[in-house]
Order: sequence, then C-alpha cells, then structure tokens
Amino acid sequence: MVIPVLLSACASSTDVPTWFDSIQRQPIRTVQVQGHRLAYLDAGKGPPVILVHGFGGSLWQWEYQQTALSADHRVITLDLLGSGLSDKPDLDYTPTQILEFFRSFVDALGIQRASLVGNSMGGGLVVGMALTYPDRVDRLVLISGLPDRVLDKLTAPLVRHAVTSRAPGWLVKFSNWLIGSSVTETVLREIIYDETLITPAVLDRANRNRRRPGLIEPILTVKRNLPLWEEGFARRLGEIRQPTLIIWGEEDRVFPMQVGRDLQKTIPGSRLEAIPKAGHLPMWERPEVVNPLLLKFLQP
Repeated sequence: MVIPVLLSACASSTDVPTWFDSIQRQPIRTVQVQGHRLAYLDAGKGPPVILVHGFGGSLWQWEYQQTALSADHRVITLDLLGSGLSDKPDLDYTPTQILEFFRSFVDALGIQRASLVGNSMGGGLVVGMALTYPDRVDRLVLISGLPDRVLDKLTAPLVRHAVTSRAPGWLVKFSNWLIGSSVTETVLREIIYDETLITPAVLDRANRNRRRPGLIEPILTVKRNLPLWEEGFARRLGEIRQPTLIIWGEEDRVFPMQVGRDLQKTIPGSRLEAIPKAGHLPMWERPEVVNPLLLKFLQP
C-alpha cells in the first residue's frame, strides 16, 4: 500500500550511495529511463527475477532475498520511480504511467522475459504487467498483493487514514516534519507483526527515508489514483494466465488473511501460502519461510 515509512535506504535526492549495505554488500546501479534515474541492484546469474516493493517502500524490503535468490537467478531489485534512491519527478503517477515506466526499465536492462515478485502495491504493478504484456512475464508472485476493492478490504487504521485522508499536501508535509517520528513507529507496528524486529536501526532507517526530499508528492499522487487501479486492472484479475503464487502473512493488519484467500479464488490456478507470525511484509519478517517457497516456485 501507500506507506511512506517503509524500510528504506537513505541519501539525498541527488546523491546515490555506491553500495547497498545489508546482509550482503552489493553495488547500487543506476539507469536512465525516460529521462529519469532509477536505482537498482543486479545480482546473480540465471533466469531473471524482478522484485518490486510497495509504493513508499524501497530496496530494503528485499534485503533478505538477495543472497538466497541470486544463487540460482539473476535478481533485479529496484527503487520505483518516486521512491527510495530513484528520482521523484513531478508526474501524474497513474497506474498506466508507472507500468510503462517499469516496462521501459526492463527494456533498458535488456530483459525480454522475467518472473515478477510484487509486495502490496508492487503486486498491483506486476499484475498490470502480466495483463498488459503477458509474453514478458514468466511467473507471478503476489506477496500481500493489491486486491480489488482496496478501500473495502483495507483494515489497518493508520494506513487507511493515510489513504482516505483529503488533507492538502502542505499540511501533510508539515505534519511529517512535526510529528513524523512518532507516526512512523506506530505505522510500522501496524504493518509488522513481530515488534521485536522494529529495532532502533530500523526506525532510524525509516525516519531518514521519511525526510527524503520529494517523497511526499509522489505518494499523495498515487493515493489519488487508486480508483484507476480498479478501473484498469483490478477487474481483470481473473484474466491472469501465468503461474501465480500468492504469499500472505497470517497476521496481516493491512489486508487480512481472508483477502489473500479471495485473491486466490479469483486468479485461475493460483496457489496460496499462508505465513504464520507475519504481517504485511512476510518476506522481510519470515525470510526463512518465504525464501524456500520462492525458490521452489521459481524453478524453471
């Protein structure tokens, strides 16, 4: 979902660090796409897999997948336009615009066909790719993926307020400056089930991302465009034909487990895996459970 405090790297809007320092140190790469710079990681060799975070998230959501998946795959992990270390231009950020930008990113890397793994709103993006360019998508993984009738199914109070609020941009920016730190921790406690994982380092990372220049405008724009997701892609979920794995945290407070069950019934031939003791980011909370599921599903 549109969660501006997700686990994210930190740098100014113009300064991209050389390295992604996590479990495994990896060089951060950049590429120009439609005149804007995207930051991404590129690790391993083999069938390509692209990891797509939720809007407002970043590379850090996938820090525990880098080593595990890159042993047998080429793993591409990007900061979407408007997020993390990537540029944050003044655009409409409609679902179609974001989709075409993502397709151009895949083209720029010379990838003709890949498996796509999307979390939350990133799940909506990869669904759009599978429906619009089916020949470019091998397999599909939706982790707490964006469902249809989003507002009817969204249950986390703070996240719901963020999505439905009509507050003007200047007020959101002022509130972010004034009380952002306390809100950041509270929202993290909504989306992460195991609160012991919300360490001072994680909070610091999230707060530095929250203060990144240009972050708020794209998030507000995407929020306003949620109805376009319903019109363009959500109604077509039943048309997905790629092998699809759905992964859901049993303790997800953003979209409850029943939403994952309903999504599995909607997408023909899809399989649902429930992750115990995990919230909206099961791949980050329970990588020891999620990674083997991913590896088995992504086998050629």
